[in-house]
Amino acid sequence: MSISLAIIVNIITLAVVTGFKKEIQDKITGFGSHFFVKIAGESSPYETEPMLAKHPAMLQIEEVKNLKGTHAVAYKPALIQSKSVDKKIKLSSGKDTILNKQDALGVIFKGLSSTDHWNFIKNNLVEGRIPDFKKIKDVEPIVISKKTAALLNYKLYDTLDAFFVRQSPIMRQFAIEGIYSTGLEEFDKKIVLTNISIVQELNDWGLNSSIRVSDTLSQGKLIVSAEISGGNGSYQYDWGKGFERYEGFLICPQSDTTIRLITKSISVAEGKKDKVLIDTSFTKLTVHNSPNCDYVLNENGELEKEYLDQIGNKYKINTKNKGYIEVTHLDGKSTSLNFVSGFEIELDDWNELDLKSDELKKMIELIPDDSGNSLQVNCIKDSEKELFLWLGFLDVNVLIILVLMLVIGIINMGSALLVLIVVRTNFIGLMKAIGASDWTIRKVFLVQASFLILRGMFWGNLIGIGFCIIQKYTGIISLNPEVYYLSQVPIELSFLHVIFLNLGTLFICLLALIIPSYIITKINPVKAIRFD
Repeated sequence: MSISLAIIVNIITLAVVTGFKKEIQDKITGFGSHFFVKIAGESSPYETEPMLAKHPAMLQIEEVKNLKGTHAVAYKPALIQSKSVDKKIKLSSGKDTILNKQDALGVIFKGLSSTDHWNFIKNNLVEGRIPDFKKIKDVEPIVISKKTAALLNYKLYDTLDAFFVRQSPIMRQFAIEGIYSTGLEEFDKKIVLTNISIVQELNDWGLNSSIRVSDTLSQGKLIVSAEISGGNGSYQYDWGKGFERYEGFLICPQSDTTIRLITKSISVAEGKKDKVLIDTSFTKLTVHNSPNCDYVLNENGELEKEYLDQIGNKYKINTKNKGYIEVTHLDGKSTSLNFVSGFEIELDDWNELDLKSDELKKMIELIPDDSGNSLQVNCIKDSEKELFLWLGFLDVNVLIILVLMLVIGIINMGSALLVLIVVRTNFIGLMKAIGASDWTIRKVFLVQASFLILRGMFWGNLIGIGFCIIQKYTGIISLNPEVYYLSQVPIELSFLHVIFLNLGTLFICLLALIIPSYIITKINPVKAIRFD
């Protein structure tokens, strides 16, 4: 029974700890991969300088053996507003009133670049589906966590408002098409997933051009000007007559007019190739009822704009003769699609993590690109040190449990062998009397003890492995995910672990029994035959 108990406890301990470490590792790498390549200098992967989406260093990385894949990603911090909730409160006067309450939560929008990149989230979906980003939609789709949805009072297919800080703060609406839950509360609470192109557009990367109509007038005319972000801050504008330095002009449209703007930014680096960024944007002015440029102004002397969409790219400007101009802004496609936050690199074998880390760092670190930027390789063990330090402590706990259970088994088997020797004292005396050597007699008892050990190991393996299989496929023992990051006790049975555990137990127990069997050599044949 002691051997059975030791085998049961050790098999379950190894299976649970191995399964726990594997589940946590898979979930952490599912959110952040094994390696993250970014511009050197930034400590957080969420707020980094952009790097080229077709960086030459990545061509070298793709030649490294045993890599599962590389994926471009983009990050953008945001503030999500909760769904409004009416809450009844009692005033000091004793009357009830309804208070409209709204909260906000800081999150990180993560843009994924390929279908394979979504597999981890797909396996952890609890509601909805992975959006089809190829279909054009009025509101961009996202996938949020069950934790975030609960905190902000959202459900599947709801539309939420998110606020982003760029050159000027903006608000965008998104539709919730999927809800996931991994159990890693720290990550679930902050990561919102969408397509990489959406996040690239939200960042001030590359060159972003748009045309805007000012809220004020000049000489009674509309002020049309360029609104540019990104690049090197030095721009040239082509309003239809070639590139110049004028950022805008005055206009009083009498008929439908389309304004086109080509913006160029040239970065000159000494000894390096010039970097040219170009973006094109449009604005359509649709004239109704022949307005006479006598525009309606508010009390602050500003144009009254009647907005026709959520993001402010379409609106009406009224005139005093009951006419109006419908303004539609078509922002440039932006060169932001040429930039990413970095690249995630996945491995086939976790055991090669340290080896591949050294190989990747030697290959691309400290080698500047055409813009003079050096790259940096971040290993998941470095970026999530606390979690992996905690997982490392589990190995110490496993070792302590294995040693304790083996010691208990050895002590009990030693006691059992001594009882066998005492019970068979007459037998020992008789064997010695007919000429049997001490070692021959000791082998008889060791073989007998081996049968006991093997019986114990058989039942221990049967019960231990049986329990692990039941737990693996039914999950009858659950966990609190807020504490353990998992909803049930994880199991990862390894054939090698079971084989080595059994061989080690048999070898150590037999080795330990040699010492108690030494008592046989001290037994006197004459006294032993008379022993009752």
